[in-house]
Amino acid sequence: MSTLTAHFDLPRDLQAPGWARRAVTALLLSWGLHEPDWSADVSAVVSELVTNAIRHGGGSIALDLEAHDRDVVVSVSDGSPALPRPREPDETGGLGLVLIESLTVRWYVQAHHGGKRVRAQLPPCPSGGDADAVSARSPEPA
Repeated sequence: MSTLTAHFDLPRDLQAPGWARRAVTALLLSWGLHEPDWSADVSAVVSELVTNAIRHGGGSIALDLEAHDRDVVVSVSDGSPALPRPREPDETGGLGLVLIESLTVRWYVQAHHGGKRVRAQLPPCPSGGDADAVSARSPEPA
């Protein structure tokens, strides 16, 4: 089974989390990963990671997606080396990392080009999961 990957450079803009959610949802569907509740969880994780990069990070923001069979990893990188830290929730936020923790198998931070990359491993997609679905839909050239 091959690994499928995608990379998106995102603007430092409050619209970026929505753009990222829609792009990831469409991409996972095209990869054959389309269970609705699972997709909603992936979208929530993507939104939180991108929002955190905009609010607390620095420099450019990139979103990477990897799928191997039914396993998916979402990564968001930014130019700030400051590590994400849980904080007490208040009217301005504080629930993002709690949500990410509850929806992922694990998440962790890596140093990345002078900044950081936050990687989140999602539970396997309960249905679909043919990571070769895209190539299976396209006939081989004769």
